[in-house]
Amino acid sequence: HLIDILDPLQSYSAADFVRDATALIAAIRQRHAIPLLVGGTMLYFKALMDGLDDMPAADPATRARLDAEAAEHGWPAMHARLAAVDPATAARLAPNDSQRIQRALEVWATTGQPLSHFHQAKTRAASANPISAGAFFSLEPENRAWLHERIARRFDAMLEGGFLSEVQQLRARGDLHPDLPSMRCVGYRQAWEALDLAATSGLPSDQPDLPGLREKGIAATRQLAKRQITWLRSMPQRRRIACDAPEAEQQLVQAALALVPQAA
Repeated sequence: HLIDILDPLQSYSAADFVRDATALIAAIRQRHAIPLLVGGTMLYFKALMDGLDDMPAADPATRARLDAEAAEHGWPAMHARLAAVDPATAARLAPNDSQRIQRALEVWATTGQPLSHFHQAKTRAASANPISAGAFFSLEPENRAWLHERIARRFDAMLEGGFLSEVQQLRARGDLHPDLPSMRCVGYRQAWEALDLAATSGLPSDQPDLPGLREKGIAATRQLAKRQITWLRSMPQRRRIACDAPEAEQQLVQAALALVPQAA
């Protein structure tokens, strides 16, 4: 579920995910099956667990206008504009964080309220949590070197599988750009930048790797993993499994079975 459902031009917010995941969880339970959520982006998972603020929906027209203004003036200028109307949000955003600056200005333009106002008031009760009755297992490695080695192997497998060719095809569409949320994802951003450099330097791009791509992609993935682990550690309800332990799989199965009601 929820795999390959969007075009790269489309955005997919935490609110979109909560809506779709909640509906799927209900449908799966109606079939007397157990929904298994695997992943992923902890911000979205936390939104599903803890609820969302009563945030207004995206407004394509307002976003298009803000994009045009940013193209003319630059995102640091848009950040300064945000600071004038929502200093609390601006203070926690970098001047080049285009996606979040745009969203904060969009909320202000469509509601007259700062984004921080919505962050201060949760509207969904904890009892409405669609996964409150479930078990939350967190696979966290003890050994950082083990994690880094797996990240490197995964990125190498992506390159060998034609990842750079995939990004070349996306660039060739002509309607995508590196500031889109989809193209800012780890790996895609580094590949796009490497292809830009190859184009300006006259380097051939018909190869599985480009200078600097592997190193930058692995480094960015390490940073992403670090942020996701930080998210996990902020969730006290998780049941932690050391995924680099030899018996990790057995520990996970035993922990899950211990939560299953035994037949009378």
